[in-house]
Amino acid sequence: MDRKTRYEHILDWFNEHVPVAESELHYGNPFELLVAVILSAQCTDKRVNMTTPGLFKVYPTPLSMASVEPEDLLPLIKSISYPNNKAKSLVGMARKLVADFNGVVPDTMEALLTLPGVGRKTASVVLIVAYNKPAMPVDTHVFRVSNRLGLTDNAKTPEETERVLLANIPEHLLPIAHHWLILHGRYTCQARKPLCDQCGLRPWCKTKGAL
Repeated sequence: MDRKTRYEHILDWFNEHVPVAESELHYGNPFELLVAVILSAQCTDKRVNMTTPGLFKVYPTPLSMASVEPEDLLPLIKSISYPNNKAKSLVGMARKLVADFNGVVPDTMEALLTLPGVGRKTASVVLIVAYNKPAMPVDTHVFRVSNRLGLTDNAKTPEETERVLLANIPEHLLPIAHHWLILHGRYTCQARKPLCDQCGLRPWCKTKGAL
C-alpha cells in the first residue's frame, strides 16, 4: 500500500468514526491554553485541569502573573510535575508577553518560540488549537501512532514526524487530525499494551502486517 492510499484510508476512518476530537485541556483563551500546555509537560491533562482553575482565579492574565515571583505560584501548582521549573517558565513567559507583546499571546511560531518554557511542540499546540493555524504538534502519542500506522517511515525524531505529517495531511484536516492521533494513542494505541483487538484501523496498520 502506498503512503497516499494509507493516509486516505486512515483519515477517512477517523472522519467517519471520530467526527469530534478536541483538546482535553480546559481553557478559556489563548493565555490559559498556553499556561495549561506548559503545565502539561510530563503530566496528565486530568491533573492539569484540576490545577488550573485555582491558578487562573488568582492569576487570570499575563500582567497578574508577570507581577509575582515563581515561588508565589508554587502553592497553586505543587501537585504538577516539576513545579519549580514550571513556575519559573510561567512567570518568565508572562513577563515576556507583557514586555514584548502587550500581554497578547502571539500567533506565529517565531514569536511563540521566544517565550520562556515554550518549545516547538507547545507553540504548535497554541497555533493549531487557539488560532486554527496549520501546525502538527508531535508528542509521544503522535510520534508512536504515526510510526505504528505507517504514516511515517520509522521517523527518528519529532521534527521528522512533523514534516511528514504536514506534507501528507490536508491543511483543513490538521486541527482535528492532531487530536485524532493524540486520542488514539492515549486510549487505544497505547505504548505498552495497545488495544489492537479494539482498533478499527487494523486493516491499515503497518505494525499489524497491513501492506
